[in-house]
Amino acid sequence: MTRSALTYYLHISLLVSAAIPGFALAEGTGKVSCNITENGQPASGVISVQKDGNEIATTSCGRELSVPVGNYVAALRLDGAFDGPEQRQNIEVKVGGAQKLSADFSTGIIEVRITSGGRRAAGMAVIKRKGQQLGTLGSGVTAHVSAGTYRILVRYRGQEKDLGDVTLGSAQRLSLDAAFD
Repeated sequence: MTRSALTYYLHISLLVSAAIPGFALAEGTGKVSCNITENGQPASGVISVQKDGNEIATTSCGRELSVPVGNYVAALRLDGAFDGPEQRQNIEVKVGGAQKLSADFSTGIIEVRITSGGRRAAGMAVIKRKGQQLGTLGSGVTAHVSAGTYRILVRYRGQEKDLGDVTLGSAQRLSLDAAFD
C-alpha cells in the first residue's frame, strides 16, 4: 500500500469514528493476573475484574486476563472454602501494562462429631458467623473456613445443642464433640 493510500484510509477511519455515535477506536488493554495462597501455601482461586459492580472478566488464578484500560475492583476468591472468602483490591489497568495481584487467605478446619449413647450418630451442625448462617455440615464432615469466630449449633433427632462461639486460628484444626442421650 502506498503512503498516500494509507493516509487516505486513516483519514476515512477518523471521519467514520467521528460521524457514527458510539463508534470509537480501541483505547488499548492491559494484563491482570493473580496468585492465591492459603496459610502461605499455594492454593487454587479465581479473579474477577469488576467495574461499577459488573463483572468485566474472570479467570482462574495463574492465567492472565486481557482487560480494557481503566480503573477496576479485582475480587480474588479462594476455591473450596466453606465460607467463600474474598479479598478485593482497587487496580488501574494501563495500556500494555501487566499487574500481578496476590492474596493470602488464613483458614482452618472445623469438624463436628455427633454421638448418641456413646456411638456415632448422624446429625447436623449449623455454622454461623456474625449472626448469618453459612451452611450445615454432617457429623464427621470437615470444612475449610476462614480463620475467625463461629457459632456452632448441633441438631440431632429434634434436639439441639448450642456449642457457643468457637474461635479458629490460621492453619488450626478444630474438632468438636456433641453428645446426645
